[in-house]
Amino acid sequence: MTRSDVPPRPSRDDLGALVDVPAPARRVVSLVPSLTEAIARTRPDALVGATDWCTHPADLDVARVRGTKNPDLAAIRALEPDLVVCNREENRELDVRRLRDAGVPVWVSVIETLPQALTAMERIFDEALGWGVPAWLEEVERRWDRPVPPVAARVAMPIWRDPWMVVGRHTFTDDLLRRLGWQNVYADGGPGADRYPTVTVADLEAAGPDVVLLPDEPYVFTAEDGPEAFDVPTRLVSGRLLTWYGPSLLAAADDPTLRP
Repeated sequence: MTRSDVPPRPSRDDLGALVDVPAPARRVVSLVPSLTEAIARTRPDALVGATDWCTHPADLDVARVRGTKNPDLAAIRALEPDLVVCNREENRELDVRRLRDAGVPVWVSVIETLPQALTAMERIFDEALGWGVPAWLEEVERRWDRPVPPVAARVAMPIWRDPWMVVGRHTFTDDLLRRLGWQNVYADGGPGADRYPTVTVADLEAAGPDVVLLPDEPYVFTAEDGPEAFDVPTRLVSGRLLTWYGPSLLAAADDPTLRP
């Protein structure tokens, strides 16, 4: 199979780059786990490649092109995609540039808040892929169309251990936590603060969280690996529901384990 013979049309991605996109796209490679799940939910037959980190849906059967930070560019080119979808945070600008230099259309999304995620996904499906906005995305928008609740508790959320790294400000997860009723103790780190600060356990506890949320990704915290480090209450939670955008937002909207 080869790239679609549909004449491309120019459109600008979230970074303003002009991308020649087909309408509709028939062969898509996703380098973002969240977007892989979203595309597989919408039109699985069009998804021809994904990263090793793309774990949903569980039965995903496409060519694997290594990781988000070290994709196999030759393998991607060999798949002759109509479009490769990326994200500014998860993928390297160098890889985007090399793919574009090789003539492969690449669409880069920018997502730091829930509203940005919804807008970015609408643009991907409607403008970039030419498929229209899927019903599941419309349902996500309905489920999250609600006022931000008052703060019910203070929280810290590590994403890595040795060294300890936590969710900071200007991140999708920070915004999602806020919309679930949490106040992230690292949301106001001051000018120039890291979006994912490296901290010590002592510093984290001194920041005053009521609860420490321990997700199962990207670091796999478990009952035996994580809670023992803290003197404050901890809770094991789904990392996917708090860090992925896409169909997972349907479950995240009402999951009681994510609420204060």
